[in-house]
Amino acid sequence: MNQLLTVSLRQKAIYIPAHGTSIQEAFPNHEAMRSNILERIDAIAHEQSINILFACESGSRGWQFPSPDSDYDVRFIYLRSGNDYLSVAGKTDDMSFPINDELDIHGWDLRKLLRLMLKSNTTPFEWIQSPIIYRQKAEFPEALWSLSQHYYSRRSNIHHYLGIASGARASFGADGRIGIKKLFYVLRPLLAAKWCLERNSIAPMTIGPLMELLPRGLREELSDLIALKADRPEAFLINVSALLKAFIDAEMKSIDEASKQLSRDFFDPGRLDDFFRQMLKQHDN
Repeated sequence: MNQLLTVSLRQKAIYIPAHGTSIQEAFPNHEAMRSNILERIDAIAHEQSINILFACESGSRGWQFPSPDSDYDVRFIYLRSGNDYLSVAGKTDDMSFPINDELDIHGWDLRKLLRLMLKSNTTPFEWIQSPIIYRQKAEFPEALWSLSQHYYSRRSNIHHYLGIASGARASFGADGRIGIKKLFYVLRPLLAAKWCLERNSIAPMTIGPLMELLPRGLREELSDLIALKADRPEAFLINVSALLKAFIDAEMKSIDEASKQLSRDFFDPGRLDDFFRQMLKQHDN
């Protein structure tokens, strides 16, 4: 049976490392998993004959609000050889390796990632901001981040994040109870949508900067929820405050209404083509 808790404010620091934080600093008690991840990434590169340009942590650990039972969601971007891209048969543009209940590894071909970036898909924007990086080619993250600025669509990103938040909000019970993991699947994308609307820029991946958008009282409550989540399983049930619930409902409505006034964006793929050719020339060994 799931446990239930009404959250009370507690003063407890939240550790939110900056971009580029080392694995050792972010996960001081997970050295065995760290080694396993690095070994698996290198083995995949060798077995699949691919060049891994970037590998990072996604999911709750990358978002900086993990639970003790959160798994490791490793995501990587890879490049094949030039001959592979010229093959009539073609090759798969994504790879999935569900290792076990604790570790899931998934990768996208750079060409697939760039095609999604053309549509202003938020996934490339988030991966490249991950605070936990396992592997990276020199200057690749910076170059991809610079490129992404040309393919940000305010409307598209808001709709994406609102869709996630709306789906998770359906998990609220009639009595206001919700699993703590589901609550964060409401809050983070909702705040990301709010960021896109109010600041008109790519939303941060981690929860820390997004919390700046909250009123002070709710910022403190969310800090306590993050601290609580770090000590409880993901299925742990809680009652959120009436103030937080009212904020969620009001913001969902106002952001949705505002987004309907935004025009649709269309982008030219030229910069993406140039970037792909540049990476292929640089990394085709």
